[in-house]
Amino acid sequence: MAGAMRTLLCSSKIPALSDPISSISSNKPRFLTPSPILLRPQKPPAGAGRVRANAKGFSGPSHTPTAKVGGGGGGAGDEEEQIPQVVYERMMVRIVGFVGVPMAAGIGLLHVLGVVKERGLWEVPLWVPFLTTLVCFGASALGIAYGTLSSSWDADRTGSVLGFEEAQRNWAEMWSDEGDS
Repeated sequence: MAGAMRTLLCSSKIPALSDPISSISSNKPRFLTPSPILLRPQKPPAGAGRVRANAKGFSGPSHTPTAKVGGGGGGAGDEEEQIPQVVYERMMVRIVGFVGVPMAAGIGLLHVLGVVKERGLWEVPLWVPFLTTLVCFGASALGIAYGTLSSSWDADRTGSVLGFEEAQRNWAEMWSDEGDS
């Protein structure tokens, strides 16, 4: 199978014609013969398949109980804020909830609309599943941001179920930090 990995390229050697008329009038036929060039796959550089960068907040198997946030400049005087593990877990639960519920509703509604159309109960217009998909999956995409903003960033306080007050407070805090620095 090693031969199957090779690539065969053909190139034609065209002789230089000093006198085009004399080459046409010659009695001997001229055939162009391809010359094969075999290319072997080269080995990738050492370490090319490994990911070298770590995502911010993910430190691998030796995960610390807090995640780092902020920083920006990377100077010697910059201190990064620490997110307590309790707040991080609270954010993850809210993100899963605010993403999962609209996505499940969208998939469920598409299934219901398909069954209704199959059984002939209602000839579902094409715009209804489109609108269902747009609203439900759009709300699911926004659930990532709202799940983060609606969680209480204070480790001692859990906050409300839907998190309207926390979202307002965190939104103002987030933009006030941007303007102060």
